[in-house]
Amino acid sequence: MSRIAKYPVDIPAKVEVALKGGLIEVKGPLGSLSRDFGGSVKIERKDNQILFSAANGDQHSRAMSGTCRALVNNMVRGVSEGFSKKLTLVGVGFRAQAAGDTLNLSLGFSHPVAHKMPAGVKVVTPTQTEILISGADRQQVGQVAAEVRAYRPPEPYKGKGVRYADEVVTLKETKKK
Repeated sequence: MSRIAKYPVDIPAKVEVALKGGLIEVKGPLGSLSRDFGGSVKIERKDNQILFSAANGDQHSRAMSGTCRALVNNMVRGVSEGFSKKLTLVGVGFRAQAAGDTLNLSLGFSHPVAHKMPAGVKVVTPTQTEILISGADRQQVGQVAAEVRAYRPPEPYKGKGVRYADEVVTLKETKKK
């Protein structure tokens, strides 16, 4: 059995969880998330905890029990606390501005870049060179942050571009004559 699946997921007081077969619906103050896990994992609720175990003894269901536990834990954390990613812009003239559900970027191209945010993801720009992406779905927040970073990833010689706030960019030495 997966070691992570042995630990139950605690349900906070302000979060509601509904189990319908392999479908889990989690509702909280920051929204609602649902996911279908199929029949390879046995999911049961006892008091304010959700327990996971392999439905049968094969390798796939044992592996999926830990995966399902991690995904449900992220769902519960997402609807109660939320997830966020912070990006920084490094470079002269690189700017970001949030306007509603659109992120307007000026990244040194001949044209401005407008990135539309999907439903459930919010973007805030505290300063012109900082972007804060937040939402309840961890996968979606990470995907949007990766898409914004992909417009101009950090280059290895001067480090200019869009990077995660905690990202370390190793700079290369320039060619010597």
